[in-house]
Amino acid sequence: MYIKEACVEGIHQAQVAEQNGAHRIELCADLSVGGITPPLDVISRVKKEIDIPIRVMIRPRGGDFVYSDDEFDLMKKQIRYCHMLKIDGVVFGILKRNNTLDIRRIKTLVELSLPMNIVIHKAIDETPNIIVALKKLLKIDGITSILTSGGKSTALEGKVILKNMVSMAKDTLEIVAAGSITDKNVGELHQFINSGSYHGKKIVANK
Repeated sequence: MYIKEACVEGIHQAQVAEQNGAHRIELCADLSVGGITPPLDVISRVKKEIDIPIRVMIRPRGGDFVYSDDEFDLMKKQIRYCHMLKIDGVVFGILKRNNTLDIRRIKTLVELSLPMNIVIHKAIDETPNIIVALKKLLKIDGITSILTSGGKSTALEGKVILKNMVSMAKDTLEIVAAGSITDKNVGELHQFINSGSYHGKKIVANK
């Protein structure tokens, strides 16, 4: 079928998601700003107490995805910490001031992150042409997934583009469809998009 990835803040939400059938989690802090890197002690605790794979958001702050040198260095440190804990994967994205992908910095973080799974997050939705951005990412060895709404606000709005992205990516990498996906609409979206993975804060029922 398909993977249900729950976007969670902290240990309690992670435990609830696992209990309710999530196949993996994306661990964040402060989802009110789209998610930032959680405190290191939270990452460590979730790793100890959760059996399903964990992908950690690597994002030093909310706002745009154009980072200073100090912020970029912090992202490197956060990735190294995830390495130490043997986390399944990390999630990041970096743009230039014109909102195109910062390929040089992305490659640097990819090399640092291996052999963890590497997800390029919804920063790609901010780029001027999401298909051009996807083609560039397909050329970078090591990227395993792209988290995206197809350049739209929701997966439903972006479903045609998402379906096209899934077709383009084929067996090269995973397109993780995101954007207001819940346990109520994921089945219908899957019938159209036919991706292998879907992501959301309410991707599994809160039983």
